[in-house]
Amino acid sequence: MYHLRTYRQLCLLGLLLSIIGCAKMGKPDGGWYDETPPRVMGCAPDDKATNVHSQKISIYFDEFIKLENATEKVVVSPPQMETPEIKSTGKRITIELNDTLRENTTYTIDFSDAISDNNEGNPLGNYTYSFSTGPEIDTLEVSGYVVAANDLEPIKGILVGLYDDLADSAFQKEPMLRVARTDGSGRFVIKGVKPGTYRVYALEDADANYFFSQKSERLAFTPNLITPSCKPDFRQDTIWRDSLHIETINRVGYTHFLPDDIVLRAFAETLTDRYLLKKERKVADRLSFYFSYGSEELPVIEALNFDADALLLETNQHHDTLTYWITDTALVNQDTLRYIAHYLKTDSMGVLVEYADTAETVSKSPYARRMKEQAKNEERWRKAQEKRKKKGQPYDSIMPREELVPKIDVPATMLPTSVVRIEFPTPIRELNTEGIHLFLKNDTVWDSVELLFEPSRQPNVPSFGPAQRFYEIRLPNDSLWKEGGEYSLELDSAAFTDIYGHVNRLAKKGMRVKGQDEFSTITLHLDNLSDTTCVVQLLSSQDKVVSEVSTSDGVAVFHYVKPGTYYARLFIDSNHNGLWDTGDYAAGRQGEMVYYYPEKMECKAKWDVDNHWSTSRIDPLRLKPSAVTKQKPDKEKKVRLRNAERARKMGIEYLPKIMN
Repeated sequence: MYHLRTYRQLCLLGLLLSIIGCAKMGKPDGGWYDETPPRVMGCAPDDKATNVHSQKISIYFDEFIKLENATEKVVVSPPQMETPEIKSTGKRITIELNDTLRENTTYTIDFSDAISDNNEGNPLGNYTYSFSTGPEIDTLEVSGYVVAANDLEPIKGILVGLYDDLADSAFQKEPMLRVARTDGSGRFVIKGVKPGTYRVYALEDADANYFFSQKSERLAFTPNLITPSCKPDFRQDTIWRDSLHIETINRVGYTHFLPDDIVLRAFAETLTDRYLLKKERKVADRLSFYFSYGSEELPVIEALNFDADALLLETNQHHDTLTYWITDTALVNQDTLRYIAHYLKTDSMGVLVEYADTAETVSKSPYARRMKEQAKNEERWRKAQEKRKKKGQPYDSIMPREELVPKIDVPATMLPTSVVRIEFPTPIRELNTEGIHLFLKNDTVWDSVELLFEPSRQPNVPSFGPAQRFYEIRLPNDSLWKEGGEYSLELDSAAFTDIYGHVNRLAKKGMRVKGQDEFSTITLHLDNLSDTTCVVQLLSSQDKVVSEVSTSDGVAVFHYVKPGTYYARLFIDSNHNGLWDTGDYAAGRQGEMVYYYPEKMECKAKWDVDNHWSTSRIDPLRLKPSAVTKQKPDKEKKVRLRNAERARKMGIEYLPKIMN
């Protein structure tokens, strides 16, 4: 009986424990993560205090805090020439301003998201402390966005400032009056602004002097003057009963500061100062020069210990990278070249002047080392031939001469508009076009097809000048490859001879052209640009240019578009050169205007896309589709995500307001 009663008590206890366990089922160890950011409990001097003369400020919080990357995230306005000391200890932040305080001036210290609690890292977002050295404090604000002029990518961390001196020269001589930095969305808010009229600029301030002093600094400006103002306004505040149902929508009053839609398009000016970056002989058979900026007047090499006629020039389109191929093999084996390079160089006054650079360039691959490596290769080849001979296999008694190996580049997806390119490792001295054959398969017969073999037209290859290494194969009159056609490109042996006498061996490359039924066609009607020259670019989901067309009649057509998701961008080609051109502050010229088509385009085989695009109807604050924007807004702390994951595992609904 006693044992039965004990057994029942144990069962009852087990049931009770089970009920308690069910009631607490799924509760994570340690409870919910804290989602509440730290709160400001007080300041000394008080926030928004007037007649302040202390250069030391203390801000107190309700919990232990940490200050992240204060030198970059915290912005003091007016800008400080001497870096302020900003420290955090326990529940307090101290700021000591090292510049002398200005009279009757409002100071703001914008912490952005630099302040967070010490445990979970919940940020106290967009906190700004302010005070005035005079009897009144300025409270107006101006805000907007800064994007890159060439692709409208939001720029994070760029300085934005105001000038009440409206002269254009102020930006190049005086520090900004009031400043802010952009966040991850490219958004800025300049606070503590006095009533008046201003100019606004953005600047990647490389030398921390708060004005535009180096051409390498990216900048943005607008010719429009701004006059800050404010007005009472209302916004909707949605109260949620749960994650699916709205409890109520309240109209909440607030002060609306204007302007709040400034858009600055930042660009870097073209660096036209010309100087020699480096010269090198990385490979024994060539001498290379790298300039900061190109010039149509090419350098002249005055040889001191060799014959300058042995040099063959290869240069890129901009003439800032020059390679002198050494055509004489005896000179290739000469380790040291002495010469005087005559070229144009920018002097201290910014003027191009003739400069003579006496130099001695040593090969990084000395003759002795190369001969040693060659001897090793010959010995390896000899042993390999001896093994073949012993096994009764065919062998060579003389080591074959080095061959010229062309690289035939056929696109993975061969389109009717594709171009076949051939690249050689060394410049070509002789070519026999009769040794280049193109065949098209008709049923079972391969018919010969006429072709054009010519130097590459691509601007990004170094094929300018006497030395030629890059070629293209096209059909006459820019005809298209036959849809669905099967081609064979064949190069006879010795069709090409390079400057060292090396020749190619027989080569063959097959090509199959896809048909229109595997592609789509995209037509974009530029409704408000029917008489404007612009370049329209078709973009991938990674914001990469897939294809581009130039148009001046308001219609851009892209043929043979592979199935997939695409976006589009255009720029106004003001000077009709087919390239996007940057701005120039001294000339008051902005970078050429860029626009994105606001929606994605889904392409399917055999389906054509026909869309209208009006750049005048684009929201100035939604310049670029978020799907192709690489600079994302600053990420919120992951505490809510972690709590939401806990709730999911517990099988309950995540209600942040209840859990706070």
